[in-house]
Amino acid sequence: MDRAEDLELAINQARSEAEKAFGSGALILEKFIENARHIEVQILADQAGNTFHLYERECTIQRRNQKVLEEAPSPSLSQELREEICTQAVNLARAMGYYSVGTVEFILDSATNRYYFLEVNTRLQVEHGITELVTGFDLAGLMIDVAEGKALEISQDDIKPNRWAVEVRLNAEDPETLAPSFGTISRLRAPEGPNVRVASGIYQGASVPPYYDSLLMLIMSAGHDREDALNVMDRALGRSLRVEGVKTLKPLLISIIRHPAFRSGDFNTRFIDDNIQDLVKAFREPTAEDELLKIAQYLAEVSALGPRSWV
Repeated sequence: MDRAEDLELAINQARSEAEKAFGSGALILEKFIENARHIEVQILADQAGNTFHLYERECTIQRRNQKVLEEAPSPSLSQELREEICTQAVNLARAMGYYSVGTVEFILDSATNRYYFLEVNTRLQVEHGITELVTGFDLAGLMIDVAEGKALEISQDDIKPNRWAVEVRLNAEDPETLAPSFGTISRLRAPEGPNVRVASGIYQGASVPPYYDSLLMLIMSAGHDREDALNVMDRALGRSLRVEGVKTLKPLLISIIRHPAFRSGDFNTRFIDDNIQDLVKAFREPTAEDELLKIAQYLAEVSALGPRSWV
C-alpha cells in the first residue's frame, strides 16, 4: 500500500483477518520504514547484575523475512551510532533484570539514522558465531556459566572487536525460485581453510525431508576488514563447497556477496526481492561439461606451452 486512500481498505482487511484468527479486531499500527536495515546487539548479563554488550550484527539481507546473511560489525553504523545503540541495548537488559545471553533487535531507518526497538531474543542465536569470531568470547560457555550462577569476571572494556566476520545460511532451496528442495545428499564437501568456520548438521547420504526448516549449514568467514572477510567467503563458497542431490542457495549467496551494491553497503531488507533478476543472471550451476571443459583447456595449454613451472 503506497497511497493514503488505500489505508481504510487495508485496515478493514486486516481487522477482518484478525477477527477470524483471534476473535478480536484490535490492530496495532506501526511506523513504516521504507529503507529498513536490521541491526541486532548481542548482550550478556549475569545474576549479579553485570550487563555487557558484545557489539552488533547486521542482519539486513533476508528473504521472506528470514535472515540469509549476517555480518559483524555492521557497515551501516557510524562509531557514534554504534555506541548509542549498544548502550541502549544494555540499558534495556538492565531495566528488565535480564541475565544470560540474549539479543536486542532494532530496525534502522538508513535515511535518517533513527532506530526503533523490534524485539528481544532470549536465547543463543544462529548467528552468534560471528560475534565469537570478532570478539574472541565463547558465548555458549558464558551462557552456561551464567546459568550456574557464576559472576562474569570481565568488564565492558575487555570486549573489543578486532576483525570482521560474515555468515551465510546454506538452505536447501532453489536459488532462483527460493522454493524448498528435498532429497538425498549424494555428495558433500564442506568449506575449509584459514578463517573459515562451519556449523553443519548434514552428511553425505543424509536425507533432506520437506517437513522441517531448510537450513543445512552455517558458513562463517573472518578477515582483517569487510573486504577481506567477503573474499574469504567467496573462496569458501565458490571453490570449496560442494553439495549435490538437493538444490541450495549457494549460487544466490555468491551473487549477493559479489553484487556491487552489497559491496558498497547500499542495501536494505528488500535487497534480494529488488535485485533478484540481476542476482539470478549472475550465476549458473556448474555441470559435468564445465568440469570437462576446464580439463580440456588445461591439457590444451600444457600441449601448447609445455608444463607449468610449478608442476
